[in-house]
Amino acid sequence: MEIGLTTFVETTPDVKTGQTISHAQRIREVVEEIVLADEVGLDVYGVGEHHRKDYACSAPAVLLAAAAARTKNIRLTSAVSVLSSDDPVRVFQEFSTVDAISNGRAEIMAGRGSFIESFPLFGYDLKDYDELYEEKLELLLQLTKNEIINWKGKHRADIQNRGVYPRPVQDPLPVWIASGGTPQSVARAGYLGLPLVVAIIGGSPLQFAPLVNLYYRAGQEAGHDPSKLTVASHSHGFVAETTESAIEKFFPPTQYAMNVLARERGWGPYTRESFDYARSLEGALYTGDVNTVAEKIILLRKKVGITRFMLHCPVGSMPHEDVMKSIELLGKEVAPIVREEIARWEAAGQPQ
Repeated sequence: MEIGLTTFVETTPDVKTGQTISHAQRIREVVEEIVLADEVGLDVYGVGEHHRKDYACSAPAVLLAAAAARTKNIRLTSAVSVLSSDDPVRVFQEFSTVDAISNGRAEIMAGRGSFIESFPLFGYDLKDYDELYEEKLELLLQLTKNEIINWKGKHRADIQNRGVYPRPVQDPLPVWIASGGTPQSVARAGYLGLPLVVAIIGGSPLQFAPLVNLYYRAGQEAGHDPSKLTVASHSHGFVAETTESAIEKFFPPTQYAMNVLARERGWGPYTRESFDYARSLEGALYTGDVNTVAEKIILLRKKVGITRFMLHCPVGSMPHEDVMKSIELLGKEVAPIVREEIARWEAAGQPQ
């Protein structure tokens, strides 16, 4: 059971002071957060790609490369790379470089992008949304398998017998399929035999069990070894020494950030009632003290089959020291509880 973190490198206004830190400061803070996550024994850290004012990182590979030089064990991934609006050759080269710096700890999470700012920025038409992703994923997977590429597509110039460098330390460089939870994307990941990560940020995580079963079924039907298939989840959350403190610190910035998205996307307002429901045992918000968060992760593993859990923290801007303390608690206290219980459960012969 792997446990880690994700971030969108948020730069929303502080809900108490109204001040907004610079993109540069937040990027430097995230590097420090990754270093701490490595020191406290977490398994993975993911950085999302965005092209808007309230998220500071448009180039995850660059940020991860800075962290790679200062860490020893933690795996470093995009979360996600918006593959549809990028060049798969450059994505592969950038993460091969991170793989070299980290000595084999880089991964790519390839997604369509639920945020669409990159499409007009780089000259892509949203009517090609699905086609762009399918074509570029095909090329990216070829790049992970072959040094010399021959390829023809509709949305990118052909490649004729060209080598692509540097080659990664890992062979192949891991590529995850990032999904918002549609059956089509889940089945695609299984059919391709690729690891799957699902964003579970609303409703009940237990409702994702049928999708995880679909993933494994599609993989087996395509002839892939079930033991090689992997499912991760990414969910909002925050760990504090007491549940009351977690609520006090995490709710206001989360409400601010979620209501910005609600206005953009036509959702209903994010209320305290929404927050309290989501942090219940079967809700999608992993917020509370050490035992509360550990219990929810264990339930997710037992009921849904997740083998990697990534806590997305923070959602809206929070004081750096609060985020660092949450990371410390996740690594030093939550993760050992989860790993011990899962090991005990599996040793007793429970189904995985």
